[in-house]
Amino acid sequence: MTKFDDHPTVKRWREQATRNQSTSTVSLNSDALRSLCLEAGADDVGFVEVERPAIADQHSDILRSFPPTKTLISFVTRMNRENIRTPVRSAANLEFHANYDHANEVARRIARALEQTGVRSMVPGASFPMEMDQFPGKVWVISHKPVAVAAGLGHMGIHRLVIHPKFGNFIALGTILIDAAVTEYTHPIDYNPCVECKLCVSACPVGAIGADGHFNFSACYTHNYREFMSGFTDWAETIAESKSVSAYRQKVNDAESASMWQSLSFKAQYKAAYCMAACPAGEDVIAPFLSDRKAFIQEVVKPLQDKSETIYVVPGSDAETYIPRRFPHKTVKRVSSGIRSKSIQGFLFGLPLLFQRNQSEGLNAVYHFTFTGSELRRATVAIQNKTVQVQDGHIGNANLSVTADSRSWLAFLAKEQNIIWALIQRKIRVKGSLKLLQAFGRCFPS
Repeated sequence: MTKFDDHPTVKRWREQATRNQSTSTVSLNSDALRSLCLEAGADDVGFVEVERPAIADQHSDILRSFPPTKTLISFVTRMNRENIRTPVRSAANLEFHANYDHANEVARRIARALEQTGVRSMVPGASFPMEMDQFPGKVWVISHKPVAVAAGLGHMGIHRLVIHPKFGNFIALGTILIDAAVTEYTHPIDYNPCVECKLCVSACPVGAIGADGHFNFSACYTHNYREFMSGFTDWAETIAESKSVSAYRQKVNDAESASMWQSLSFKAQYKAAYCMAACPAGEDVIAPFLSDRKAFIQEVVKPLQDKSETIYVVPGSDAETYIPRRFPHKTVKRVSSGIRSKSIQGFLFGLPLLFQRNQSEGLNAVYHFTFTGSELRRATVAIQNKTVQVQDGHIGNANLSVTADSRSWLAFLAKEQNIIWALIQRKIRVKGSLKLLQAFGRCFPS
């Protein structure tokens, strides 16, 4: 039997390692790397060092995913604008998924080319998150948008989409982690391509985008991503709760069942993304808007506003009151968000995302939470002037103090335990007016 040290593979590697040892710490030429990425199919590309302060909040996740990361390659691929702008959702969804697949293939080509030069890389994947064991927490590996901004590929508009200075927001974002430094890194551009026309505000069917820059994550998530993740959970539970076929049909019509089947058999279907469709920003995109604004609105924005469709909302949410007032011809359907916190950390993390500012109008209160049992945590939640702030520890004087067993609190949020019973058993204790607890609940409907 061949000795390990004499094995051809072992000997060949050691010979190559000796030759390559002197060049192992040399940085990649940024111009050559850029050319490689463009030849692989990227439409623009930038480079960010892993220590960049702008992505510091992702640092631990990046290194957990690929420990030798030294540089993040950020790139964009262009979309067919007209497919996104049409009110025909099948055409828009085809473009979304085709472009995301293209972005992933571009990333794989770059990774293969780098591997041939001895550079290790990891491709987290564009768009659709897959770390579902962490749901409903952070189910994505890389937050592509902040990386793209840091790399100089654009800035986020008020609709929370990255707007490329040339291609507008009609792009897919991709990121590649590599174990090498590059000779020159790129940095944010010195202006925001967003022209603040507010067309995204007027086109959004759920009022998720405020003219003042506020963004209602819950409203967008509940409707646009109805056939993703939480929406699927809600649909599955609707089936489980239906005692008969007729009972199910009263809750879910045939078109909705067919749409869910389409998402399961093909790929998940976005319900809107009208903010992207209406956006005129970007050098390649802006000409029709500047030439004739009224015609642009009539051709692009009005068909989206006028479309008769079902809009999904959480009961008691800001979206539920917004739609009948703004789009009376659209059908409002109440659904559960499907989001259930698995931990106290998840509960606190989700509060700013689920907050409904119009439901909080008139409420100015500080809440102290003390969680006991399986998770020990203290937190302060301040709701003032239609804003919410979550902080660790007990800050300031509380208008209401809640002490709760962690598991009992999570069961209450999931509607698996009655809060009255939890109060009787002293699993949940409240110091202050129960009306303030009710007011707190109205700010975070689920």
